[in-house]
Amino acid sequence: MLVTETVFETAATPNWGPSEVPTTALLTDHYELTMLRAALKAGTANRRSVFELFGRRLPPGRRYGVVAGVGRALRALRAFRFDEEALRFLLEREVVDTVTADWLADFRFSGDIWGYPEGEVFFPGSPLLVVESSFAEGVLLETVLLSIYNHDSAIASAASRMTAMAGTRPCIEMGSRRTQELSAVAAARAAYIAGFQATSNLEAGRRYGVPTRGTSAHSFTLLHDSEREAFVAQIAALGEETTLLVDTYDVVEAVKTGVELTGGRLGAVRLDSGDLALIASEVRELLDSLGATSTKIIVTSDLDEWTIAALSGAPVDGYGVGTALVTGSGHPTCGFVYKLVARATSDDPAAPLLSVAKKSADKISVGGRKFALRRLTGGVAEAELIGVGEPPNGDHEDRELLVPLVKAGQIVGDEPLEAARNRHARSRAELPMEALKMSRGEPVIETVWTDSHQQRSVNPYASSEPGRE
Repeated sequence: MLVTETVFETAATPNWGPSEVPTTALLTDHYELTMLRAALKAGTANRRSVFELFGRRLPPGRRYGVVAGVGRALRALRAFRFDEEALRFLLEREVVDTVTADWLADFRFSGDIWGYPEGEVFFPGSPLLVVESSFAEGVLLETVLLSIYNHDSAIASAASRMTAMAGTRPCIEMGSRRTQELSAVAAARAAYIAGFQATSNLEAGRRYGVPTRGTSAHSFTLLHDSEREAFVAQIAALGEETTLLVDTYDVVEAVKTGVELTGGRLGAVRLDSGDLALIASEVRELLDSLGATSTKIIVTSDLDEWTIAALSGAPVDGYGVGTALVTGSGHPTCGFVYKLVARATSDDPAAPLLSVAKKSADKISVGGRKFALRRLTGGVAEAELIGVGEPPNGDHEDRELLVPLVKAGQIVGDEPLEAARNRHARSRAELPMEALKMSRGEPVIETVWTDSHQQRSVNPYASSEPGRE
């Protein structure tokens, strides 16, 4: 079994004991271990520190983002252990010395983590994750946390736009063949959080409980001597409520055949090519003329949020989305970073925290531990309030965004996937109507920063340009 397969199997079985859990500790970058090695030698490894995961900006034109991957990150943390095999690999490659290996052998994260709960919307500068621990413990988590959050949040952000455009019409995730096999499982989970009804990926169903759907492809029709023969076989196996793929040969004849074979009780037809709006209208008219008024029309074929929006006036009953979804609809990463924003002034456990920040051009960070509120008026979001050093002042309608995920090393933020799904529906519904526009625009609400004196400032990242981290 591949290491990555073993690692992600851990996510499916979070109740395994520590000695039985395959490690996620090597899902990291080399320099995390060399920094640890140097800090141990310098005597600064145990210095109390605060790291934060955030994005400086949204992808160009996007008006909001969606947090996803929280549950997967917590499962990865649970399995973040350096076993004998991992330590042997690190020593043989001279990534670590024996002192560092001994430290890693006993590693268990013992700090605290707060974060935006899964499904919540976010904006530039939102402190999506706050990690308070020793430098050594916090720095080790950087890569695995970023890899999960950047991927899953990108998928969920794209999926949210698609389900917003679909309205009450269901969307089905079907992009497994357009991405890496394990990314496909994570993508299906993230899409479900953002409102997709089901996935074609069976592993996502087994692992996370995402509903699964699927019927047949063109190859099944081509396997048989005639389209009628293929339809008869599918209906015999799956029943009259099945969905028939009707564009292998002639759409009109295929629809007529499906209706005839089911006495007008066919569940649905699927269109996978051509001018979908035009063909759907013609098929709807044909179905109704044949008495199959309850037969639904499902469309696929390289859909994204713009094509879904364009089909809003067509007689379509559901959408199957693949490539655009699993690639983040042009933005496969959120550009999140993980930065040290505060550290103790000395190795004394009681030493006060000192704000630290990166000042390099176009890659600035804001020092100090962050707190966040969503400013609401009449149930509508108006601003993201971020307090530096202490929580910003809010009123009875505002709500706190950071929740405890880990306390003293114990995971406390586990929740059912449905909770994240419901949360996303609520948080998106709070946004101004402009959030759902498909035209390019700025974040739909502003990010406002306050300091310890509640002095306000604009988002310091607003004018920074993208740069490589």
